[in-house]
Amino acid sequence: MVKFRTYARVLGALLALSLLAAACGGGDSNGGDAGDAGLTGSIFVSGSSTVEPISGLVAELFAEENPDVAISVEGPGTGDGFELFCNGETDISDASRPIAEDEIAVCEEAGIDYVELEVAIDGMAVMTSPENTAVTCLNFADLYALMGPESQGFDNWSDASALGQELGGHAAPYPDADLVMTAPGEESGTYDSFLEIAFADIAEERGQDEVSRPDYQASANDNVIIEGIAGSPTSLGWVGYAFYVQNTDVVKALEVAAGDTGDCVVPSEETIASGDYPLARSLYIYVNAAKAAENEALRAFVDFYMTDLGLVSSVETVGYVVLPEERRAAAAEAWTAAA
Repeated sequence: MVKFRTYARVLGALLALSLLAAACGGGDSNGGDAGDAGLTGSIFVSGSSTVEPISGLVAELFAEENPDVAISVEGPGTGDGFELFCNGETDISDASRPIAEDEIAVCEEAGIDYVELEVAIDGMAVMTSPENTAVTCLNFADLYALMGPESQGFDNWSDASALGQELGGHAAPYPDADLVMTAPGEESGTYDSFLEIAFADIAEERGQDEVSRPDYQASANDNVIIEGIAGSPTSLGWVGYAFYVQNTDVVKALEVAAGDTGDCVVPSEETIASGDYPLARSLYIYVNAAKAAENEALRAFVDFYMTDLGLVSSVETVGYVVLPEERRAAAAEAWTAAA
């Protein structure tokens, strides 16, 4: 059974720290002070389902000391989130990739100015069922051969063997087994990030679009993807690393190698932070600058988001990788300059 995320126990500990920090008068970036007596208003956060758990936990911590601020956090996907954001419908857009050029153009046309803030690092885990013992490591050529634009119609792993061998796939030829793929859909920033890292160079060399095969079970809900991968003994797909960590009893992460001769690397907090694991990306929030100028509650929320208590504790709790100190400082400085 897929384990859905629950944070109650850890949240209680973080709230205790929050109250202690407030009692000690801590208001700097090392402690954080979410409280502002009498603060009211509303905040709407939407976008990446990968970033949603971070923003959701920050919102819960912030609301504990600001109960009169109504905060809504949802995760329909990075692309859908930017559509809402550039229409002026949201205050903050969670994103598992940088905003795209066409989305920038839409925001500019609508007069939406924003502040981009990096908040964490996440890896993307390539997964199969624990029952699948025939494959342990895939490189980018394997991933393209099995799940790229030229693999449409392949319903057996072995169907991709010729293409995988042609491209220099680490695991080719592949086993004679059903290939059941479940992965993020086009509305997901996890989809975009995966394709950009794993498929882009091969697709360009072969004159193909930077897309996945269309014939698979696609979802913007990471838990649905976990269920799909867990439901077939010879499945294949990918999802954000933190969702894999929460479900290691029902899915298995495959090692990934970047090139033909690259080392096979298992995804872990250490390998993602070091850059050794090749499928890693930054996570962001985008803040509507005009709304922040008008909404005191929104400014206070982002202030708290940038503190160690708000950001670092939440990132660690949900299982992502904390940004190096200099990158956290850069994000905090960017927000201070904009606010």
